[in-house]
Amino acid sequence: MKHLIEINSIKLYAFHGCLEEEARIGGHYTVDVCMKTNFSKAAASDELSETIDYVQVNQIVTEEMAIRSKLIEHVGQRIVNRLQQELQHLDAVRVKVVKISPPINGDVQNVAIIIEEGNWTS
Repeated sequence: MKHLIEINSIKLYAFHGCLEEEARIGGHYTVDVCMKTNFSKAAASDELSETIDYVQVNQIVTEEMAIRSKLIEHVGQRIVNRLQQELQHLDAVRVKVVKISPPINGDVQNVAIIIEEGNWTS
């Protein structure tokens, strides 16, 4: 059985980027988290302890996004690592970090990285 829990468009202001001005000024980001789990027990029992707590996921994302990185690839991997370490019932995780209006000398809405880890096939 495959159950997915998604937390989409976590809106954050952070200071990631290779440019010094990004460290001072910061920018807008969104993070999407998709987690594969089996929440059959939670669906039957109505108990939070049998599934993944959205509050904890949001807290992990917020804390990791608050630590400056030059690359969103780096912060994305930190988020994945913490989710895997701290969440029970997690079979696989997908994290998407989106940098809104990146300073890349062009009219670009956003850039994003996606990291998928774990067993997505079964």
